[in-house]
Amino acid sequence: MSQQAHDIPQDPKNPETHEPETPHLDFDGTTPYEDYVKADVLTHLQHTLSDDPGEMVFLVTTQVMELWFTVIVHEWETAARALREDRVRPAIDALKRSVRELEALNASWKPLGQLTPAQFNSYRGALGEGSGFQSAMYRRLEFLLGEKSAAMLVPHRGSPRVHAELEKALHEPSLYDEVLRLLARRGHAIPDAVLSRDLTRRYEPSPEVEAAWTAVYEGDQNGELARLGEALTDVAELVWRWRNDHLVATRRAMGAKTGTGGSAGVAWLEKRAQKSVFPELWTARSYV
Repeated sequence: MSQQAHDIPQDPKNPETHEPETPHLDFDGTTPYEDYVKADVLTHLQHTLSDDPGEMVFLVTTQVMELWFTVIVHEWETAARALREDRVRPAIDALKRSVRELEALNASWKPLGQLTPAQFNSYRGALGEGSGFQSAMYRRLEFLLGEKSAAMLVPHRGSPRVHAELEKALHEPSLYDEVLRLLARRGHAIPDAVLSRDLTRRYEPSPEVEAAWTAVYEGDQNGELARLGEALTDVAELVWRWRNDHLVATRRAMGAKTGTGGSAGVAWLEKRAQKSVFPELWTARSYV
């Protein structure tokens, strides 16, 4: 470069003349990024139990799913708390964020969705009695949807902290319970039997709740309750897609064989895929 070129003044507003600054590279301890993200912890949690290279994909994908469960549970608990406080807009915001997160969660099936039986069998033995239905965070997710079951706490008796968190979630109102309580406070005729139901049991559809949603959808389409209903419907649709993607991936990988952990495998997943989340939001549409 000529001396004349060196003499050209550097214009910080002109990217062609401004040389980029060297990032800060020297830290006393770990990097601030590591301190925040804990990447070193995350990337050293993969301990495969077979020699098959495909097991790493299965393990990492499953761990990614667990992280998405954690985020989605956080969003739905945030929404439930906002609804309890009559703050509908923040609840809708949290539900909308969870829709994007559910889309990312569902995309996690792609690395596993085309496993052949031979590919899955090459490391299936390493799972032992491990099965996805034993996931405590997924159980909390299901409890928030109203899919309560005290029996599902049993596998976690050996982990006191996890068991206590699940037991607490079992006795708390689900996200949908908070929605129905909001509808009642807004003047809709939600029966006392629904509002005071045993929260530790699975939610069952109610014709009166169906009528309330029908009234919401016959009213102001831009109103808070209608927008809340649509946000919940988006969530319900993606949960249904999650269950179906799980079913298809399992059917491709193992057919109708008994699932890991002694579950019924495909038969159990088929039953789950047939169930609608927030059922009256779907049936009410037939009467609008």
